[in-house]
Amino acid sequence: MMTAAAKAPRRAPISVGTGLRGPHMDEVVLTRPAIGWLEVHAENYMGGGPGPRRLEAIRRDYPLSMHGVGLSLGTAEGLDREHLRRLEALINRYAPMLVSEHLSWSVSGGVYLNDLLPLPYTEESLLAVARNIDAAQDALGRQLLVENPARYLSFRHSTITEPDFLLELVSRTGCGLLCDVNNIFVTASNLGLDAVAYLEALPGAAVGELHLAGHSRISRDGASLLIDDHATRVASPVWDLYRHAIRRFGPVPTLVEWDKELPPLTVLLGEARAAAQAAERAIDAAAA
Repeated sequence: MMTAAAKAPRRAPISVGTGLRGPHMDEVVLTRPAIGWLEVHAENYMGGGPGPRRLEAIRRDYPLSMHGVGLSLGTAEGLDREHLRRLEALINRYAPMLVSEHLSWSVSGGVYLNDLLPLPYTEESLLAVARNIDAAQDALGRQLLVENPARYLSFRHSTITEPDFLLELVSRTGCGLLCDVNNIFVTASNLGLDAVAYLEALPGAAVGELHLAGHSRISRDGASLLIDDHATRVASPVWDLYRHAIRRFGPVPTLVEWDKELPPLTVLLGEARAAAQAAERAIDAAAA
């Protein structure tokens, strides 16, 4: 369980942000666009070079969210202490408003795999993930938001649904949730689940951030599969699910992700404005 030394971060502004990727950094520094906040991938700033220095300048004008992709919360052998130390140093340096990681694993025997691999949802894996979240929150001295993955398969020996698995993690560790709306849509489509029922099953008070992104569809041997590729605009049914999420969870800070086939910054800013407008309409409709 999260110790007294670990504390929840201050609530993020009710606003929409975008991912800050390398090709856009100079433009952001020069133009200072109107955007609520910016997210960076933690691992991109654990080394030297000009990136960390430019981020220092950007953080003076924008709140930052730090999103990890390498902590490997699902690793049975425990967290890499050196990686955790580097993450702690980044958090101390940049003071992000939110810190998040994935419900996945990517490390085994000291070898880092270039993917976010799925977990079976069992009591055994629940114990391992909870233990790692406790270790991370104790080391970082703050709450960690855990992101639901995009799934392409189900483990036949899983005994816990994904929403219930996340609910148990919140209960056992005091972590928060990063609810990736696109991932829910992709997972529900691929596995024949009800995306709205998934949203309704999450503990609303624990949701500290929402993600939106694009996905693609591939067909192979007559079968269709959605891929969470972050390479296109947010799809219409994901916007519908996002409005439901806002009605369910309230005006939670929202991020628009776009990592591949990166468009001009103006396109990203347009998607962020669309998210803000969708959220406002959903809030107005819920209050009516």
